[in-house]
Amino acid sequence: MPTVSRTFTVKPTPDVVVDYLADFTHAEEWDPGTESCTRLDSGPIQVGSRFHNESKIAGVSTELVYELVTLDADKVVLRGENDSATSTDTITVTPKDGGSEITYEAVIEAKGVGKLAEPLMKLVFERIGSETEEKMTEVLNRLAG
Repeated sequence: MPTVSRTFTVKPTPDVVVDYLADFTHAEEWDPGTESCTRLDSGPIQVGSRFHNESKIAGVSTELVYELVTLDADKVVLRGENDSATSTDTITVTPKDGGSEITYEAVIEAKGVGKLAEPLMKLVFERIGSETEEKMTEVLNRLAG
């Protein structure tokens, strides 16, 4: 089960970061693999909010339905699932130097025969993890003005 984790700092305060990242439609801006992400429900973003995410990773298109499973002042957890995989993204945000320190951890669990590709998936997701860190830092820092 590939796990990718990155810790980095950004300029906005934790409340701004958590509010922004809880709305997973913003993944279109900071996740290099996301081609589109649309909300499946309406109303305020809260635990139970659901999102349809279409991504292309290493040339392979995939669709997952994500649910916001945790939304705290310092943590956002989104869980995505389809027939071939489950992805759990845990984003922990703490105050640091007037901004925020973010720890982003993605755990991808393949199902069925997809488990055979997990060693290759780890390499691909490590590369994507670095690209995500770079893009998320850029996008979040713009929020700070």
